[in-house]
Formats: sequence, structure tokens, C-alpha cells
Amino acid sequence: MPIEPSRRRFLGQVVIAACMGGVASVGLGGKSRSFAAEPPPEITTVRFEKDSVACIAPQVFQELLRAEGFTDIRYVDLTEAHIRRADVAKLDWLTSMIVHDEVDFGRNFAPSLVLGMNAGAPITILAGLHLGCFEIFGKNEIRTLADLKGRTVGADYNTAGNRPLLTIMFSMVGLDPARDLHWVTDPKLQPMELFVEGKIDAFLAAPPDLQEVRARHIGHVIVSSVTDRPWSQYYCCMLATGTKFARMYPVATKRVLRAMLKATDLCVSNPDRVAQLLVEQGYSTRYDYTLQAMSEVRFDVWRDYDPEDTLLFYGLRLHEAGLIQSSPQKLIAEHTDWRFLNELKRELKA
Repeated sequence: MPIEPSRRRFLGQVVIAACMGGVASVGLGGKSRSFAAEPPPEITTVRFEKDSVACIAPQVFQELLRAEGFTDIRYVDLTEAHIRRADVAKLDWLTSMIVHDEVDFGRNFAPSLVLGMNAGAPITILAGLHLGCFEIFGKNEIRTLADLKGRTVGADYNTAGNRPLLTIMFSMVGLDPARDLHWVTDPKLQPMELFVEGKIDAFLAAPPDLQEVRARHIGHVIVSSVTDRPWSQYYCCMLATGTKFARMYPVATKRVLRAMLKATDLCVSNPDRVAQLLVEQGYSTRYDYTLQAMSEVRFDVWRDYDPEDTLLFYGLRLHEAGLIQSSPQKLIAEHTDWRFLNELKRELKA
């Protein structure tokens, strides 16, 4: 039975109250003593991209955003038109939506964001969100990435999506992605569907495709960002905003980030409740797959890992692969702002 909006909101409040303890009053409309002295946000509307991956879990906690002073919280659907536009511009979909002033904040793969930075897009990276959300699946006879030489690999229709990450990974095992691999892209079929139909030999899976292909026992994991180095040592997804937004609305920027980080803690302390909320709010259709993703994705590292290390690692790999021309250090200097993160690390001590 569908949950009515009032019950859904109550469920969200219960989750916040149960998980955050002393912060419960914030989720239920009160004010937290830790930031009572801060001025209110300069703007009360905030826009996020909406997609169906479990990685976006922190941004669905509207109660935490409302407690920070945001009264109009919008979620912009990712459409085929967005993907086609991003593809033409050779940008990832999030960067393209920020450039066109359609969203204010969102998350994406670190390599995709670095490509946007290299293209001169006006984006600013604020924090790393989590580790361990992707795996490469291959046919049973393929044991390593190097075994894919001469084989077919699926890539998203949006070429600014997972292909740069795959290019980096193949280059690091001595393959020339342009000559040694056959890339297959179908605008009507996702890579998982191509893999299930036997039309490709491998593809990169992220939630919820990752959980579904596992459940169907088709192929096996070749590389896991949950357990395999170096991927398990760096953030998968990072939080970005528009550079203009961060400069014009610094208080709002910090308050959004604070809500996101508190929600990230909720993903660690109560993954079952978070999975339920994602299903009830229409972000996922399968509770079991969503719970599995929430239990595996490393949302517990935002206090400990250095997001700049992630951008430097992927920036260097992209530079080596010839995918970016600017130096990673220059891009990091121009497109990051860690002030808010550093302040919130001190404020939100475990």
C-alpha cells in the first residue's frame, strides 16, 4: 500500500530522530545549538539532480535541509534530453545541468567531474561522499582486466559517463583502450541489458544494476571498488555545486553540505531505514537491492579521506591517458573549495 505524504514525512522524521540523537530537534523543526549563531541562508530554494542510484541517498533527507532554512527543495529529473545535450558538449550530465543553471548541487563520479573541470565548466567540488559503488562484471572465462584485450566492453550512451573511468582502468593494466577494446554503445539498451543478452563481454555496474546482475548470477566480478586497490582508496562520488552559487551564497552552500554530511551519517547508522525511504520516495523499486547497496557503499569515510587525493589520483590518470590537458594541480586549485568541509569536520565530530 502506498504511504501517504504525511506518513512518509513522519517516517523521515522518525529516521532522523532515531539516528541523530541530539540532532533530532533539527530534523523536527528545531534549531541546533552548533550553528545557531550562523546567519540564515541567503537563498531558500535549492535544486538537486534526481536519478535512481543509491549514491544520491543523502540528498533525499528533506527534513535536514528544511532545518537548515531551505523551504523550497526541488529535484530535477535526469532525462534523455539532458544526456544527449551532455554528450554533445562532452560533459557529464551533472556538470551540464549546473552549466545550464538547472541544478545547484549534485553528485557524480570523480573522473567525470575532473573532465568537466578540464573543459572549463564553472563547477566547484565541495566534498567526497563515499567509496565503493562500482564493480566491473565480465563473462565467466574473463578473470582480469587484461583478459579483455580484443573483447567488447559496454559503455553508457552518455559517453561522458563511465567510459573515462573504464579508460583509466584499462590503461593501468597496459591496454590501449582505443585499439585493444571494442566499445559497444546502444542508445536503446543499457550496458547491463547488453551484457545479459550476451552482446558484450564486460561492463561497469553501479547500483542498482550492480545488485541485479549479481542476483541473476550472470558473469562475475572482475574488479570491485569496494575491496580492490587502488579504487577502494579513493572516493567514487563527490559533491559539486556551481562556482557562482558557492560565491554568491556561501552560507547556503555550507548549510547544504552540513545537511548532506549528516544524512551521510544516517546512511551508515540506519541503512535499512534509508533504503525504505529511497523506495517510498520513488528513487528505487527494489528494497532488497537498495538495502544491499546501502550496506556496501562506504558512506563512513567522509571524515577520514582527503577528497583532494581523489581528484589528484584521477586527474593524473586522466592526464596520462590523454583525456585532459590541464595539470591536475591547476584544476584542483581552480575548482575546489574545502573550507566548508574542514569547518564541518570540526563541528560534526563523531
